[in-house]
Amino acid sequence: MNSRERVRRALDHAEPDKIPLDLGAAPVSGMHVQSVYRLRQALGLDAPGTPVKIIDPFQNLGEIKPDLADALSVDIIGIWPRKGLFGFENTGWKEWEAFEGTPVLVPEGYNTQPEPDGSILLYPEGDKSLEPSGRMPAGGWYFDALIRQPPIDDANLNVEDNLEEFTPLSEDDLSVFEQEIARAYEQTDKAILVNIGGTALGDIALVPATWLRHPKGIRDVEEWYVSLLTRQDYIAELFDRQSQIALDNLRRLYQVAGDCIDVLYMTGTDFGGQQQPLISPRVYQKLFKPYHKRLNDWIHENTTWKTFMHTDGSLIPLIPHFIEAGFDILNPVQWTAKNMDPREIKARFGGDLVFWGGGVDTQKTLPFGSPADVREEVAARIRDFAPGGGYVFNTVHNVQPMVPAENLLALYEAFNEQRNYPIKV
Repeated sequence: MNSRERVRRALDHAEPDKIPLDLGAAPVSGMHVQSVYRLRQALGLDAPGTPVKIIDPFQNLGEIKPDLADALSVDIIGIWPRKGLFGFENTGWKEWEAFEGTPVLVPEGYNTQPEPDGSILLYPEGDKSLEPSGRMPAGGWYFDALIRQPPIDDANLNVEDNLEEFTPLSEDDLSVFEQEIARAYEQTDKAILVNIGGTALGDIALVPATWLRHPKGIRDVEEWYVSLLTRQDYIAELFDRQSQIALDNLRRLYQVAGDCIDVLYMTGTDFGGQQQPLISPRVYQKLFKPYHKRLNDWIHENTTWKTFMHTDGSLIPLIPHFIEAGFDILNPVQWTAKNMDPREIKARFGGDLVFWGGGVDTQKTLPFGSPADVREEVAARIRDFAPGGGYVFNTVHNVQPMVPAENLLALYEAFNEQRNYPIKV
């Protein structure tokens, strides 16, 4: 099978010739730029000191170039929005050095300002005349969103303020998606995952709106979570309006892409913490489920696309509702969270959901374990998730920085040694 055939068979809950592999197709399945640099060096793909592009400035994810994807036998290619979470495009590359000397290239809008405490500020649209919207702490690896909102006046709270970023796809955006999807479909044999933006309801990474010049509405992280209980009518109206805009954009995307798309990245809203869900099933059913189902139903009635849901954490009470809402794929399958036993969730939910991820723990094993630990965990998770199909291999969320190169090599060597079906259990 080629990559596209392999992925499509797995998405149909059947066993392909090999377990499909994803690295970097989605903003939650990639690798921090420092680890990309270390992996490229370990594989001999670059001369020492060759910089790696940062393609997601919020998470500082590194570019997975075709040569790296080919070296690892990656099966999926991702198509992302034209602008990132700070509102500037990935153009006009320039050198920048951080992360203990890792050489990187950043977009021209990646305009930073060092602070006396050693932190680094970043700005919406790269405009340093505006209030900063991101801060990387001294010695840090990621930008934290800065909260930019005045005190909330409930009497004058307006849903329109929280809808500012949800707009029809521009002709430029649509043209880029059309061209990039066509290129990926015609020039590669890889499966295609598309993230158009605007389909995630209440994603807390997006609530502060780091790309907006002057965000209004509910933009504080804590205030947003409180609002899920105290301002439910407001949130429901917001999700209703947002999902209508998203539906129109999905229709327009289908007009230019048709069934060339295999997977649509729908949502990165986290519903689980390490120990338990972040919201109750009742709140999910009332606020999220009707609008998730609206979007998923349209996709399934009008396209061949599969819908991709990312949520970390402990999720067992919520997973049946995700299935009823129509999601096809669950990522990152954080089996290290409480009550997320991999064999149990495969047995209970594997007939309805494709598990995308779960291949190795990125919090402990990959950065702090030995190569032998990594190999053992990869083998165990393959045995747990892969039999019967319905599985795409990726790590538990993005690969973090400070991972030893030998562990990165062990990860992909172990996977490629054991990815062939039938799986030995």
